[in-house]
Amino acid sequence: MTQRLTPTAAVLLIIPPMLWAGNAVVGRVISPLISPMTLNLLRWALAFLLLLPLAASVLRSDSVLWSQWRRFAFLALLSTSGYNALLYLALNTSTAINVTLVGASTPVWMLLIGRLFFGTRISGRQVLGAILSIGGVVLVLCRGQWSILMGFQLVAGDLYMLIASMGWAYYSWMLAHPTPESASLRADWAAFLLGQVVFGLGWSLLFTSVEWTVTDVRLQWGWPLVGSLVFIAAGPAVLAYRTWGAGVALAGPTAAGFFMNLTPLFTAVLSSAFLGEAPQLFHAMAFALIASGIVLSSRR
Repeated sequence: MTQRLTPTAAVLLIIPPMLWAGNAVVGRVISPLISPMTLNLLRWALAFLLLLPLAASVLRSDSVLWSQWRRFAFLALLSTSGYNALLYLALNTSTAINVTLVGASTPVWMLLIGRLFFGTRISGRQVLGAILSIGGVVLVLCRGQWSILMGFQLVAGDLYMLIASMGWAYYSWMLAHPTPESASLRADWAAFLLGQVVFGLGWSLLFTSVEWTVTDVRLQWGWPLVGSLVFIAAGPAVLAYRTWGAGVALAGPTAAGFFMNLTPLFTAVLSSAFLGEAPQLFHAMAFALIASGIVLSSRR
């Protein structure tokens, strides 16, 4: 199937950044209530329960999933377990401006990984699109005041987000290049996601056991935590992964990568809404830059 950015693909790729922005805001709010690895494990355990009625057949002994277990285990490590665990860990150990700025490198990693591992050509138009898109992110982060951007310092948590961004880029390229054996599962989005979640739970359980062994774990049950878990499992987990996979299949991973830079813009808007602040002019300017980068990079 020819991959190009259609209106349908654009809508599918806008939904995940909106939900992931909510995930970042909620994850930041509840970080005093729960440790990052434990949060990730409970999130995907709940997502497993939501997906099970839709795709229980993928767990049968004769399912293609088991013959492709190495691929699905690797997909899960890069996405459901690894990326999200590193994101929550970064939110606990770094500032929001640093985490978002490092995450804005995703389109660059999309281009480089596609060139190095999948033999795709990088055009000058894509490079210019990446510059415009990242420029929009920087504008959001500094709130139109460059002195704010000059004041940040890199810390260890930024390394977690850098690794997560690289892993997510490779994950997206793997989505666009399924093996013939796994292609049958791709036709059923719930089965394909549940296959990743099964192995992701294994990775998350391993990470959480290390967390409970070597750190002082936070876990304060209550309605704020329960409500947050329901949201991040149903929205940023199930729905966002569904629409991201469908969008990547239509538009390709390179064009899709630029949509990741809408996340900090949506995060800023959500934060403004929670704080009762009206959107500013720099939000509109940032959106124009990011959108220009998306359109420019996806033109043929």
